[in-house]
Amino acid sequence: MPLMRIPYTAPLPSPTIIPASASTIPGALAALDDFLNTPVRSAPGNGKTVILSGAGISVASGLADYRGSAGTYTLNKTYRPIYFHEFCASHEARKRYWARSFLGWTNLHRSRPNKGHEAVGSLGKLGKLSSVITQNVDSFHPKAHPDLRTLELHGYLRSTVCLSCRTEYSRDDFQRDLSVLNPEWAAFLAEMVESGALTTENPEERRRKGLKTNPDGDVDVPGVQYSTFRYPSCPKCLANPPKGTKVEQDAEGAWTPDSTAGILKPAVIMFGESISNPVKLAVESAIDEASRMLVLGSSLATYSAWRLVKRAKEQGMPVGIVNLGGVRGEEQFFQDVPANGLGREGVRTALSLEQFLPSLVERMRETSTTPLLRNENFQPAPWAWR
Repeated sequence: MPLMRIPYTAPLPSPTIIPASASTIPGALAALDDFLNTPVRSAPGNGKTVILSGAGISVASGLADYRGSAGTYTLNKTYRPIYFHEFCASHEARKRYWARSFLGWTNLHRSRPNKGHEAVGSLGKLGKLSSVITQNVDSFHPKAHPDLRTLELHGYLRSTVCLSCRTEYSRDDFQRDLSVLNPEWAAFLAEMVESGALTTENPEERRRKGLKTNPDGDVDVPGVQYSTFRYPSCPKCLANPPKGTKVEQDAEGAWTPDSTAGILKPAVIMFGESISNPVKLAVESAIDEASRMLVLGSSLATYSAWRLVKRAKEQGMPVGIVNLGGVRGEEQFFQDVPANGLGREGVRTALSLEQFLPSLVERMRETSTTPLLRNENFQPAPWAWR
């Protein structure tokens, strides 16, 4: 199979700030205030805003992003993720994936939502938002605002899923199984934790300690071999293999390569993997129900995210983007937006989300007449937060 290309690993062009006054925090606050509060006549919707968030909103939680100034593609030019077809086909690829995930899970599991995630929840309680679509797999949005609907476009790392029977299992339980099967790796992980290499929230400091940290809980230790790493099989398939398959394990409980089923993968959309139709329909419905879209911390480099903003724009919805770097094809989202407008037609600003969003919430509280809302009838979809 030809090697798929990772999109937009080079820096994207710097943005044009719209309106021009949004280059400062006071100007950006005024523009977003106008954007969020002005009724939209060009899009029917529910009068509220749907948010699309990316890795940039989780950087303040100590997680690496892909394309930021300190992102993986910026600092590690040779980084290449494991593709879905490789994971499915190769026992060695799965060893590599799970070994690196084993090392990275501790930091990801200890990380918490930051002020940006909390501010999104506050905007929801103020009645400004209808839902959140996130590209992130860290579960921070549903943790920070369980009453505001979150649709996880690319899945979530909190679970594993069987490729054969689709049963999901806790990633915490899976981590314990990996520790039992790989005692030397577990001892190595304990040493790294004790040294502080994984407890720091500063990705640069982790690199200085000999680690290359990448998004989605991936940690690369230069020079380490992954061939000895072992991982368990799906318990359900082990007990009752699907018809025409076999699932074998060694004496200590590790999946063996003569098996033809029972492979566990992270419950995320890997590179080269398709998003399921139920999730596609859910996020499209979330857009169709809203009246405007606000993008937070995403370069929209992946088509699965970019097409959602395109869909919103084609339906007459104003688009706002708050992202420190450039955004894929953003000029077409603002070509009809006046550079000297107030913000209601669209906003593009480049500010730190952790600093800017709490200030936006305070401004909304000062200007809003809507009481804090709680959606008592909300029931999460099966692909949303669990």
